[in-house]
Amino acid sequence: MKLNFRKIGEGYPLIIVHGLYGSSDNWLSVAKDLASNFEVYIIDQRNHGASPHSDSHTYQDLKEDLLEFMDDHEIEKATLVGHSMGGKTVMFFAAEHPEKVSNLLVADIAPKNYSKISDYAPQTIDHNTIISAMLNLDLQNFKSRTEIDHKLSESIQSERVRQFLLKNLKRDEEKRFTWKLNIETISKFLPQIMDGMNKDDFTHGKGITGFPVLFIKGAKSNYITDDDHNLIRTIFPYAEVTTIPNAGHWVHAEQPKLLVKTIEYFVLD
Repeated sequence: MKLNFRKIGEGYPLIIVHGLYGSSDNWLSVAKDLASNFEVYIIDQRNHGASPHSDSHTYQDLKEDLLEFMDDHEIEKATLVGHSMGGKTVMFFAAEHPEKVSNLLVADIAPKNYSKISDYAPQTIDHNTIISAMLNLDLQNFKSRTEIDHKLSESIQSERVRQFLLKNLKRDEEKRFTWKLNIETISKFLPQIMDGMNKDDFTHGKGITGFPVLFIKGAKSNYITDDDHNLIRTIFPYAEVTTIPNAGHWVHAEQPKLLVKTIEYFVLD
């Protein structure tokens, strides 16, 4: 899997891994700000952005893709920044390849399984609603993004979510709308995407150590709760947890400057 990517800046390697429905485009402004101190790589994960589509989408796939990317670009060790699904990718990667990680920063996601916890059922339902809405659109019948947005609004009330999803639209050679996302595979593998790390694998002193770890929570988001701290520190015993004020789940879009400062302070100081 040869992932699409952007490379900006010079210095020590830092790789940014986006979340579900995202792409490297969403992180470009953050990457530009980080480029004064790092050689920043922003990747499109499989089935997203301009990367190839596949009929599989598991964290085993995603961490193998990341390893292949680092090997292809001769990156022996890097700071990894992952958001949401991308945060899970870098966590699973760090568990298997700790020697490849210099710092691990996870944005607004915990190592848990979100689909099996009743408190998080609304988030799972939201994903099912989003995917169903995207799958049920016959994009060839639409002539403008405004028309598509109006149709999506029937099932997705949040304008912010719709605008985020609409960034995944492109036109084919015949100028018809199509999704950049491989929404069919993402729909099929949604339970795996919601999956988490097995806490039992990291008990009795088997937690992941050897590099600094920071979990970054959006103050307005409920993806990381106080109850998750024990799980985080079971798997990453020396992890720190910090909160970005006035930010929800998409901390990089809502507080980009503060996120950059947080990353730089953690890695450089």
